[in-house]
Amino acid sequence: MPYAPPPDLAALSLAEIAALNAARRLPPVDQWEPELTCDSLMTIRADGRWFHDGGEIRRPAMVRAFASLLRRDPTGQHWLVTPFEKQSIEVEDAAFIATDVAQQDNALAFRLNTDEIVVAGPDHLLTARGDAETPALYLAVRHGAEARINRSTWLQLVDLADDDLAVESRGHRFPLVPS
Repeated sequence: MPYAPPPDLAALSLAEIAALNAARRLPPVDQWEPELTCDSLMTIRADGRWFHDGGEIRRPAMVRAFASLLRRDPTGQHWLVTPFEKQSIEVEDAAFIATDVAQQDNALAFRLNTDEIVVAGPDHLLTARGDAETPALYLAVRHGAEARINRSTWLQLVDLADDDLAVESRGHRFPLVPS
């Protein structure tokens, strides 16, 4: 079955985004605790590109499939998790890149480089890191994994921000620059 990317983010309502997310059935990697562990020989570069054993994974469907198995543990180690084994994966910065944002009904919806849509709020916090001169903004995605907000998306957020350079989504206020 061919992959159909979700429609333009700005054209979707929150209800449509919720329906798209509900239809996307992700594996329950948070419930799997396999004993067997190994190294996947995979790396997610800071620019969002995926590599296996030095070669770039160029098939978006493969990246989406692997991304659905991601989990980050409390030490910051990322894992590809199946019911039978978990494989370490090197992540240079964040597992995902947020490439677009749209404001809908007092909520901020982000499109990731995997075509997922994540709505910032109590379950998906925005965190500013770095310093005021070189801020970096991250969105909690799932199972400890995060998306780094890319520059153009950060500039979109600046346009939506209040005078204190903060945005609101689902009743939560998020500063765009670290304090």
